[in-house]
Amino acid sequence: MYYLPEFGSAPILMDELATYLADQGYSTEIITTIPRPPHHLKYRFKLWQKETKDSVTIRRYRTNFTRHHLGRLLAWSIYTFWSRWVLRRVKKGDVLLLRLPPLLLGLIAKKAKRKGARVVLSVQDIHPDLSIESGLLRNKKLIQAAQKMERWIYAQADKIVVISQGFLDNLARKGVSSEKLVVIPNWVNTEFLKPFPKVNKIAQKLNLVNKFVLMYSGTITLSSYLTLEKILEVAVNFREDPEILFVIVGEGLKKPDLVRKAANLHLQNVLFLPFQPYKSLPQLLSASDVLLVPLDQEKSELSVPSKLYNYMAVGRPILGLTESQSEVAQILRHSEGGLTVLPEEQAELGRVISALRTSPALCRELGQKARLFVEKYYSHEVVLPQYEAVLVKN
Repeated sequence: MYYLPEFGSAPILMDELATYLADQGYSTEIITTIPRPPHHLKYRFKLWQKETKDSVTIRRYRTNFTRHHLGRLLAWSIYTFWSRWVLRRVKKGDVLLLRLPPLLLGLIAKKAKRKGARVVLSVQDIHPDLSIESGLLRNKKLIQAAQKMERWIYAQADKIVVISQGFLDNLARKGVSSEKLVVIPNWVNTEFLKPFPKVNKIAQKLNLVNKFVLMYSGTITLSSYLTLEKILEVAVNFREDPEILFVIVGEGLKKPDLVRKAANLHLQNVLFLPFQPYKSLPQLLSASDVLLVPLDQEKSELSVPSKLYNYMAVGRPILGLTESQSEVAQILRHSEGGLTVLPEEQAELGRVISALRTSPALCRELGQKARLFVEKYYSHEVVLPQYEAVLVKN
């Protein structure tokens, strides 16, 4: 639904996948939306736009820009309408990769199959489960309808790609055939995202050089907000220490609430930054000493943020604020590239932060192991051929 020049994991990952497929000789086309502000000015007064980038055809269609929950639902509906409109050009032998959410997008699967196309779903978040757990979807009849639609959409797919074993187990419990399911994690471009010295141009520009920096970089959404709140509460215990700095980089629906909370707590040791240019991301992340992956308790089994792999790629220790049985926690244990703490255990979180600050050797070891692990299992060179194999399978 969102594509470059918009910032975020989805635009970046889908661009890398599309470019890879085009480089392998496949005719590749992206169906997306007109970018949201601040990237929308180029498309003023246009209902749709066709572009070409690196042998990839990009078709953009207008939708609304609001980030409110109801506005997002409207945007999902409009995008689904445009995607259905595009199906008039689909022919036998084509392959549709539908990246969910929005779950509504899966409604076009049956018509695509009637035209002889294969349909592959890429499930990035489990909906409607996330909406139910978040409290956004409460009406019992609406929940039942959404769950029925979810099962119907999965039934239409030829293959369903999920990003973790936990996701696979979730869909299997809902009756999805094991023959349809395949686990392919999200990936990271390890040639671009790699370790830089902590003292670099971005660190100097942002005055991060002489600080012990704990950083979160990403969209500030419902799935991270409550845990980020707890991080601010822990920051209170360190506000007398001038060398510890909590840095929150990004935008999102819940950012204003987070900024207000920091102001109410009189936190001078918390720095909020807007999204930085993507080209500076390796140096930005490398300016940190510890990278934070926050997940709200109710959603820890329903989401594996792509930022986790980006963090691991720059060779910094990861501090996962999540349940011990979550996918994030299991990856950190398996890689030995980070530590996990329950978000509500603020005393333990403070102790771990202090331990990492006084143990540069431990931080270095955790970061090195994280980098080696992501090179072995999550690099674009390892994962993209797996997607190709699923998409072009006869």
